[in-house]
Amino acid sequence: MPQAADGSHTSDLVVLGGGSGGYAAAFRAAELGLSVTLIEKDKLGGTCLHRGCIPTKALLHAAEIADSARDGAKFGVRSTLESIDMPGVHSYKDKVVGGLYKGVQGLFKQHKINVVAAAGRLVSPTAVEADGVTYEGRHILLATGSVPRTLPGLQLDGERIITSDDALILDRVPESVVILGGGVIGVEFASLWRSFGAEVTIVEALPRLLPTEDASSSKLLERAFRRRGITAHTGVRFAGVTRTENGVVVSLEDGTAIDAELLLVAVGRGPVSEGLGYEQAGVTLDRGFVVVDDYYQSSVPTISAVGDLIPTLQLAHAGFGEGILVAERLAGVAVSPIDYAGVPRITYSEPEVASVGYTEEQAAQKYGADGIESFVLNLAGIGKAQILGTSGATKVIRKKDGPVIGIHIVGTRAGELLAEGQLIYNWEAYPEDVAPLIHPHPTLSEAIGEAHLALAGKPLHVHP
Repeated sequence: MPQAADGSHTSDLVVLGGGSGGYAAAFRAAELGLSVTLIEKDKLGGTCLHRGCIPTKALLHAAEIADSARDGAKFGVRSTLESIDMPGVHSYKDKVVGGLYKGVQGLFKQHKINVVAAAGRLVSPTAVEADGVTYEGRHILLATGSVPRTLPGLQLDGERIITSDDALILDRVPESVVILGGGVIGVEFASLWRSFGAEVTIVEALPRLLPTEDASSSKLLERAFRRRGITAHTGVRFAGVTRTENGVVVSLEDGTAIDAELLLVAVGRGPVSEGLGYEQAGVTLDRGFVVVDDYYQSSVPTISAVGDLIPTLQLAHAGFGEGILVAERLAGVAVSPIDYAGVPRITYSEPEVASVGYTEEQAAQKYGADGIESFVLNLAGIGKAQILGTSGATKVIRKKDGPVIGIHIVGTRAGELLAEGQLIYNWEAYPEDVAPLIHPHPTLSEAIGEAHLALAGKPLHVHP
């Protein structure tokens, strides 16, 4: 990397932040022949690898193993669940994270990216300063991510009132927990803690859990959670919390008081932008998010932003796509804006909730209630679902006499089915295009095939 007489360093691209969006941009830019410097004060891989996607899914897999051990008798296997060994669970989780972390580090070396392990700050439209050194770039990419939010006046203490970051390293299974927030993070922790044996209560101010998902998916999840013994207070606001000798008492605005060992605050994540010099460099912010156009360019032409720092889907794979798009744009490759409706969304609870495209409500608003058709396939009619002992449904929504515009799945391993759903939506396939495709039997993927057969007017294992 060239060094100027004043001690500054110059690259084609300087990336501030080494999470999903930042490192995807760095890798792709390097592949396209650009020189890249990436500045990261923490571990490469960011929230997803170290405090989000990977460790939470490792915990959820351990929870699945616990459920299998506990419920073995349903399948003729006599098994008992003696206990949850949290040090052992964390050892397994950390081994998974550690292996992937080594892989990411190796990719940085392979791409010959200059990695600066330090806190960085934007000091001009073309420069970031870290540890007293200035790193100049023809272009700057901001990818500083997000942190857990809290509510005004709600003080976190990391002991009784905690965030998802704290929950990931908790050294025990709480006897009881109240989860404030019924979105993805809250639902996933509710699921895993219940599998580990905790008493779980969710509080969600909006009328249903997973409020951004299709209403039918939320209803199926809530029904499944009730069967599992998870209590949900929806449509009611949090009023306050008091610490007690043994835990907390959570108060709701309807007068309900809930005693628990812990309160997990899972009300979303906010962007990390304060104090990093963004506004001083001319970057426009909105509620802390960097305002960008469809190609992730900020109000300053030499500065782009991706990932949780911009108000798009807070998903690692969305960040990958955004970072790649920026790198290709800078290298002169033709790019197209991302259709966020076509980005898969998965909640890894038990049951899982997976979707791509529009919800039925969104589709009706866009095309009119008479301009869409939908079909719901109950998983009870799918042989593999019976074998696995899962329940749920697949909903497919199409434009009237047109392509598929939404697929929603609830059930065990629903997320694994969504890859096909993503292709169907993004390739604007008609149900009549999908219906002739023969899905393997017995598999859960038949739920996709059967639903499209029905919408195409030739149902197979569907009662009229």
